[in-house]
Amino acid sequence: MQVCTFLWFDGRAEEAAGHYTGLFADSAVLDIQRNPDGTAATVVFELAGQRFIAYNGGPGFTFTGAISLYVDCDTQDEVDALWTRLTDGGSEGPGGSLTDRFGISWQVLPKAVNELLADAEPEAAQRILDAIHAMKKIDIQGLIDAREG
Repeated sequence: MQVCTFLWFDGRAEEAAGHYTGLFADSAVLDIQRNPDGTAATVVFELAGQRFIAYNGGPGFTFTGAISLYVDCDTQDEVDALWTRLTDGGSEGPGGSLTDRFGISWQVLPKAVNELLADAEPEAAQRILDAIHAMKKIDIQGLIDAREG
C-alpha cells in the first residue's frame, strides 16, 4: 500500500509535473497516461522521492489554501531559489506561504525555524513567530535577529 497526493488540474497536469520535477533533486515524471487525442489524462511523478498523481479532470475542482505542500529547506539559498521559481506566475503569501502559477499553495520554510524555536525562551520564541508572520519569504537572518531581540 502506498499513499500519494492526487492533484486535480484543468488541462495543465503535464505542464505542472514538468515544472515541479525541474525544481527538486531526485524528481522525475514516472508515467503519463494519454487520452485518444494525445493530451495527458494522468501524470505520475515524484518530487524528492514523494509520489504525486496529476489528473486533468477539467474545471470541476480548484485548489485552495486549505491544503499546501510543505518544503523544509536547508539553507537561505534554497529558500530563495525555490521561492523565486514557485512565485513566478504565482503570488506571495504571509509567513513563508505562496501560491504557484497552477494554484497550488506551498509552505517554503528553512529548517532554521524549528532550530531557533526549539530552545528559545518564551519571549524570544514570540519575537521569532512575530517576525515570521510579518515576512512573506522567510529570511533566516531576520529570525536570528528577532530571537536576539
